[in-house]
Amino acid sequence: MFHQLNQTLAATDALLASAYPGDDGRRQAVHTAYVPADQFSFDTAQHWGQEALNTVRQQGGMSQIAELAVDSTADPEYRDQLATLVERKLTNEPVEDLRIDFEDGYGRRNDAEEDQHATAAAQQVAKALQEGTAPPFIGIRFKCLEADLRVRGLRTLERYLATLTELTGELPPSTMLTLPKVTTVDQVKAMNDVTAALESGLGLAEGVLRYEVQVETPQLIISADGRSTVADVVHAGQGRISSLHYGTYDYSASLGIAAAYQSMEHPAADFAKNVVLTAVAETGVHFSDGSTNILPVGDPEQVRDAWQLHARLVGRHLRRGIYQGWDMHPAQLPTRFMATFDFFNRSLASAVDRLERYMRTEHSGIMDEPATAKALARYILRSIACGAADPTQMQHRIGLDRLALQHLASTGLVPESAS
Repeated sequence: MFHQLNQTLAATDALLASAYPGDDGRRQAVHTAYVPADQFSFDTAQHWGQEALNTVRQQGGMSQIAELAVDSTADPEYRDQLATLVERKLTNEPVEDLRIDFEDGYGRRNDAEEDQHATAAAQQVAKALQEGTAPPFIGIRFKCLEADLRVRGLRTLERYLATLTELTGELPPSTMLTLPKVTTVDQVKAMNDVTAALESGLGLAEGVLRYEVQVETPQLIISADGRSTVADVVHAGQGRISSLHYGTYDYSASLGIAAAYQSMEHPAADFAKNVVLTAVAETGVHFSDGSTNILPVGDPEQVRDAWQLHARLVGRHLRRGIYQGWDMHPAQLPTRFMATFDFFNRSLASAVDRLERYMRTEHSGIMDEPATAKALARYILRSIACGAADPTQMQHRIGLDRLALQHLASTGLVPESAS
C-alpha cells in the first residue's frame, strides 16, 4: 500500500521540494536605498549616514526620532536604548542595500553617457568593496524589457557586470540586479535566457546571476485569464529570482488612482501586496514593500510630519509580514531604523521566551507548533542581522549559535546539540 501511495504522491513530493523549499537562510536587508547612477560613488553609503545624522542633530537629536517613531506609552529608558542603537547603526552600517538606478531615477540619456555611467558605477562598486565602504548588498536597477528600452537596459547590465567582474575577478556575492516593470511570465523567461548568456560570456558559474522583479503592473496581480501571474513569475524564474519588490507609484498610477491618494497604505496596494506575499510564501523568494515620496525635507514641521509618516508606514508593513522597503532620501534612514528596531525589540523578549519553552517542550499559556517555532527563530535572526539585537546575548539566552538557530528557522526542529 505504501509503495503505491508513494508512487501516487511522487509528483506532489517533487513539486513541494522544488517549488516550495522554504526559507534558505539568506539575510534580507530591511531596506533598499535608490541612488541615480550619475550620483553614485564608492562612499555614498557613508555620505547617506552622515547626512542622516546631521538632519537628526538639526532637528533636536535622536530622542526626537524616538518620540515620533515609538509609541508614546513606551518606557523612556526603552526609547533611549533604541536611540543609541539607531545612532550606532547610522554610523557603522547606514545602508544595508543600495541600488544604483539606471531606470526612473536616472531617466533617458544618450548611449555614450549611459555607457560611461555603467562603467563608472562598476568601478566605484569595486572600489567600495576594496575600501570596505560597500553595504552588505549593492547592485543596479537597469531599464525594463519593454520593446523601446530592452536593448539599452541589457547593454547597461552587460557593461556593468563585465567591468565589475574584470576588476574584482569574480561576481561579488553582494551583487543585486533589479528588473523593473515586469508584466508577463515571458519577460521572466527571457531574463533567464539573458542571465544564462551573460554567465557563459563572462565565465561565471551557471545559476550565479540572480535578479529581483519589480511588481509595478496590475497584470502581474491578475492576468487576462483571471490568474495570479505573480505566482507564475516566481516559479518561472527557476531559482534565479531572489526577491519581488512592490512599486508604489507605477502600480497605483496603472490603476488610475489619483496622485494625491497614491500610497503604500492604499487599499489597492494592500490587495496587491497580500497577493504577492501569498505567492512567495515558502518559495525562498523575498518580498519588499515600496516607498513613500513624502520626504523629510523643508522646515522643521515638514520634516517631523514626514518622519512620523515614514515611521508609521515602516511599522505597518513590518506588522504585515513584509520585512523590507525602499528609502529614497538619507533623512529617511533614522525613522527606517527606529521603527524597525522598535518592531523587533518590542516583542523580542516574548519571542525568546516562547522559543525557549518550545525547545524545552514546556507548557505555558501559549502552545506553539513547529511552524511557529520557525517564525520565532526567523524573527530573532532578523533582529540580529539588522542590529536590533545582540547576537552574543541571544546565544547566551537561547543556548543556540547562529547556525543552530538557522537550522531551527528552516526546519522547526530543535538541534540535537540543544536537547
